[in-house]
Amino acid sequence: MTHLPKSSPPPPGPSLPILPAVPAQPAPPARPPGSSPAASPPPAPRRTAFAEGLDQLRAAATTEPGRLRIIGALLALLVVAFGAVTAWQMTDRAAAADDVLTSSQPLSSDAGDIYRSLADANTAASSGFLAGGQETAASRDRYEKDIRTAADKLVNAAANADPDSPSTATIAKLNKLLPEYKGLVERARTYNRQGFPVGGAYLRYANEKMQQQMLPAAEDLYKKENQRLRADYGDATPYPWAAIALGLAALAALAWAQHRNYQRTNRVLNHGLVAATATATVVLLWLVVGHSVARAGLNDSYDHGVRSLNVLHDARIASLKARGNENLTLVARGAETKKVGAQTYDAYDYDFRTDMADLGKHLADAANLADDTSGEQPVTAAVGNMTEWKKRHTAAREQDANGNYQQALDRVIGPKDATGECFDSVDANLRTALAHEETEFKRAAGDGRDALTGLSAGAAVLAVLGAVGAVLGIGRRLSEYR
Repeated sequence: MTHLPKSSPPPPGPSLPILPAVPAQPAPPARPPGSSPAASPPPAPRRTAFAEGLDQLRAAATTEPGRLRIIGALLALLVVAFGAVTAWQMTDRAAAADDVLTSSQPLSSDAGDIYRSLADANTAASSGFLAGGQETAASRDRYEKDIRTAADKLVNAAANADPDSPSTATIAKLNKLLPEYKGLVERARTYNRQGFPVGGAYLRYANEKMQQQMLPAAEDLYKKENQRLRADYGDATPYPWAAIALGLAALAALAWAQHRNYQRTNRVLNHGLVAATATATVVLLWLVVGHSVARAGLNDSYDHGVRSLNVLHDARIASLKARGNENLTLVARGAETKKVGAQTYDAYDYDFRTDMADLGKHLADAANLADDTSGEQPVTAAVGNMTEWKKRHTAAREQDANGNYQQALDRVIGPKDATGECFDSVDANLRTALAHEETEFKRAAGDGRDALTGLSAGAAVLAVLGAVGAVLGIGRRLSEYR
């Protein structure tokens, strides 16, 4: 007899799936005390935008449209860079050329005029002192005019000097010394009219202040302004090699792009690329020719303008110093001596001879630099005046050495056949030569500056047009793939 197992009946409803048996898993190994749980692996570093862009660029370069887009962008960038660098470099050079013509050279000339005015005032003061109570109105007016000219030029120099420049301190020093010098001269005149010998001592002290303090300061100002002028020439004349190199690179890239286009399409011309090449060529030729013309004009203005002006200024200053020392030889009457080697000389007469030697050297240099008859004639005339001046001075010194003071005085400041006539002729001829060379400088420097007119703006506009042409030319090729 069969017996059924005793169990409860299954619940109604669908039967449940039977899960397979899971074998027993070994327990995880025990972690030593104090150890940290295992760290999760670090996440992968994020890629930079540059790396992703580089990948995209590589992917684009695998297709012809992608390569064309890259070529177009590079061509446009190169042409724009060429125009931008050209505009930048030529703007700097045009500004420096304008400074040469309108700022640094006039200021250098003003500094030379300050020196000349001070030296001439000193000469006029000594001439008036020799005349005593019979000082002429012309001599007095000349002295006053020189003092006013020096003061006005100092004001102009101060207005155009940078506050922290070395010239500012020199200008301030001269502005302080000028009234002191004038006061000494007025005291010398006052005592001289009253017949007091102390007037000569005051005049010698005024001359010492002029020779040892004021004229060296004026010469220092003149040298500083000349350095500024040379710096402006140095900024205006160098070739713009960066712009020229970029221009050649842009033309080479455009030529390569057109050759590549011809190889792939058998088309000789691409209008956009041809337009870009034409504009780049125009800019490069304008740059090279325009700057070469400007450089030639500026170099000519320096060689035949500034150099001649500097030499003529030096000659005029030497003649003024010589005249002042000649007058002071009679004022001092041997009170000042100078020992050179074993010989003892009158100090002012020795300085006169030194100044005349400098005058002769500067006149010879000016004659060599003169490049036309109008510049050469006044220099030649000044040489003749200097030769006659030396002869008359020798005769005056002979009279003074023989005790004939009045005859010596007449040969120096007298109304006829005096050394003063020779000095005035030398000064007048040098003034004529300076005016001629000033005109030559302005003409040559103006031509150099004008050769750069419009180059910066024109280069920028043409470069933008060239870049547009390059983009349109490449865009025409891309349209064939749509």
